[in-house]
Order: sequence, then structure tokens, then C-alpha cells
Amino acid sequence: MILPQLQNLVKIDDDETNDTFGHFPDQRPISTLFEYGLIFLDKPPGPTSHEVVSWVKKMLNLSKIGHSGTLDPGTSGLLPLGLGEATKALSVLTLGPKEYYALARLHSYISAKKIEPVIKEFTGDIYQRPPQRSAVRRATRIRTVYSFDLLEQHERLLLMRILCQAGTYVRKIIYDLGEVLGPGATMVELRRTMVSGFSEGTERFVRLHDVFDAFQLYKDSLDEIKLRELIRPIEYALQALRGVVIRDTAVDALCHGAQLAIPGIIAIPRDLRRGELVGIYTIKGEIVGLSEAVMVSSEIETKNNGFAFVMKRIIMKPNTYPKVWRTSVDPRKATP
Repeated sequence: MILPQLQNLVKIDDDETNDTFGHFPDQRPISTLFEYGLIFLDKPPGPTSHEVVSWVKKMLNLSKIGHSGTLDPGTSGLLPLGLGEATKALSVLTLGPKEYYALARLHSYISAKKIEPVIKEFTGDIYQRPPQRSAVRRATRIRTVYSFDLLEQHERLLLMRILCQAGTYVRKIIYDLGEVLGPGATMVELRRTMVSGFSEGTERFVRLHDVFDAFQLYKDSLDEIKLRELIRPIEYALQALRGVVIRDTAVDALCHGAQLAIPGIIAIPRDLRRGELVGIYTIKGEIVGLSEAVMVSSEIETKNNGFAFVMKRIIMKPNTYPKVWRTSVDPRKATP
């Protein structure tokens, strides 16, 4: 599997990978996939996002699972889950837009001809204050609505599609829309169909009973096929960020807190920008962590040393690759 984010890179140097350490993302043992896996879960209406995560933990017998973007109990649709260390990478999914289909009820009938001009006023940058029952501080903030369309109207019922920035409260948009129109409006149903480019039309959304059935099959007969159909490598979720490839010998140093210097780099994106957030990958394509560039492409290509990237988040567990770096002072023996 060649990741899109690792294609068309500028090669700085050559090196080979040691197959004794790490795994190609699509060839991980199932136990390792449980530590670096991604599930595009189709959350049903009713339970909270926290309850759904708790159920999946019990189904897969895992201690650590996280989700990207809370859905209200009554809302259904895409709830990306990160397994194990993959939870550290889920924040990347908040960089892209989210798509919702909302069914709303007007408190009295208004024609589509009058509704559509008002809807246009809710596109672009809007001011929004989170509702009382929300997971964030109730401070007015700006969110971007990329598109807002009235798809169908049946008397007082409105079917709408909303493409918006992460952190936008669709229920609040519908409430505000009703206030501007006059009679008021209430959200009846809401479904999230896309997160950061991963949509219902292109991806298989996994239902809770699919997870349960796949794990039971694995537990009873060690058949991994269904589990591997449901769990993707976490690298799949990071396509929005360009990638940098490093040597095997640089991996463990980064996992222990070092910054990425030029000698450890094999390939970089074209026209790399200073301050750009990128993914740092092994030669096999495993995500090591997220990093910010402190040099542009031309500097990395022409210089022999210096720190080129500052690590922002480490995803790979330490000691996955062997330690080949040295420290001048052992911190455990250092005197205060």
C-alpha cells in the first residue's frame, strides 16, 4: 500500500528498511493493528458518543479508544474511532470539513422561495454561541459554513444539507434560521455523512453489530478477515497532511523526544512551507508522529545538518525500532 501522502516526494537520500522492526501498515499483525487502527463507525441514534466508545472497548477488549468529534445522542452517522495509539492522530480529522443532512420542522409554514434567500445568509463565516448542553465553553466564536442547501420541502418539514467547519453546531444553525424566518424551527433528525473528505459515498461505515460479529469470529476461530475489513491503518486518516520519510535509525530518537534533523531525512514534500504541519513516516509507511517544518525544501536539500522539523505529537510507541542514538548524559544518573 503506497499512501497518497507519500507519493511524489523529493528524495533527499537513499536508505533501506530493516524488516525485523515495525510493519508495513497493511501488513500489521492483528494485535498491532489494534494499537494503530481506525474504524469509521456508523453511530446509531440514541446512545452518547461516550457510550458507543465504551461499548466498542468492551467488544474488542481494548483499554484505549478515542473518537473524533462528538455526536449528540439523537444524531447518527460517521464517528471515527482511533484504537490505542491511533487516538493521538484523530485531531487531524478536525482540519477538514464535515457534512450533515438535517431534517427540520418549521413551527408554521413558509415557502421555499422565502427560505432559500435566508439560508444564503448562513453561508460563509458566521457567529455562533454553543448551546447550553455542549462540551465546550459557551463563548461566541466564528465558524465557517461552506455550503447550505434546501434539498426538499414537505409542508413544514425541511431536508437540508450543510457542509461546515469542525465545531459548528448544526442544531444551533437551525434554531437561528427559524428565528430569522420568524416562526421558529426545531431539528428533528441529524446525520453526519462526511468527516474531512471521508464520506458515506466512498467509505464503508461500520455498524456496532459488525464490530461485535467480526471480533467474535476472530475469538472463536482466529479468522481475521472480517476484522481487517472493518479496521483500517490509522495512516489512512492522515491523507490531508503531506508526509516526510525518515531513516529507521532516526525513529526511536523521535519517539523519545528528539527533534528531526536533516541527516535523518530521506524524502520531503515539494515546496515545503515553513510552519507547515506534516506527518513523519518510516520507510515502511508507518506514522511516527506529527511535526512542524522549521525549514523550507530548499534549505533541507542544500544543508547537511540542523533541525528541520519540530515534533508536535508522537504517535508511535517508543522502542518499536532499535535505539541507535546516544546521549552525553544519562538523565537517570544526572545530579540536580
